[in-house]
Amino acid sequence: MELGLDGSVVLVTGGVRGVGAGISRAFLRAGATVVACARRPGDEPIEVDGRTVEFVECDVRDPEQVQAMIERIVDTHGRLDALVNNAGGSPSAMAADASPRFHAKIVELNLLSPLLVAQAANAVMQKQETGGAIVNISSVSGVRPSPGTAAYGAAKAGVDSLSRSLAVEWAPKVRINSVVVGMVETEQSHLFYGDADGVAAVGETVPLGRLARPDDIGNCAVFLASPLAAYVSGSTLTVHGGGERPAFLAAGNAESSK
Repeated sequence: MELGLDGSVVLVTGGVRGVGAGISRAFLRAGATVVACARRPGDEPIEVDGRTVEFVECDVRDPEQVQAMIERIVDTHGRLDALVNNAGGSPSAMAADASPRFHAKIVELNLLSPLLVAQAANAVMQKQETGGAIVNISSVSGVRPSPGTAAYGAAKAGVDSLSRSLAVEWAPKVRINSVVVGMVETEQSHLFYGDADGVAAVGETVPLGRLARPDDIGNCAVFLASPLAAYVSGSTLTVHGGGERPAFLAAGNAESSK
């Protein structure tokens, strides 16, 4: 089976670090021309087999910057076949203590910005004979409790709902899906899980025995953007290694039966 992405043009927001870099690499491997945006470039170019990601500086919260970026892509490459809305994130802050401005900024970045970029991309894709595909990167924080990042979890739940609604509004030309991402090992994992031993210990709580790698997420995004997923729209693909073992299994003292 062929992915059918050779020659396609793909925009990855936040595509120069962490999960975003893994997504950009995956699309490069699939033969796509990849444009990655962020507020600042990555520490080093993203390259696969001599092909590199094109970087565009853009704050995805700014409508004028977003529109200028989309126009630049179309002017340079003639089309836009896929968008991966990956930019987002949140520092930890307990909901009772965080300011209204903090909560508003988190929702703006993680929910309203994907909608803003998707609107601009859709306007281009609707005019193309082959339409396009949009993949929104969501999180397990949107489908389970997210203490310490409550506004982020609520925003990601909104992204999943948004994806389902847009899939109806923008069909049949544009397909929209979301990837619900679990724990991922990136260059910032130490901020959440501690040193290498801490990362390994957290990985052991996942049924598949490790945290996801950025390329794991990228491969799923490539599938959803490709013709192999031509009849997949309005769906959520959960990528979390089997999830998290229920806490009661560790809390009980009954002997397990095998």
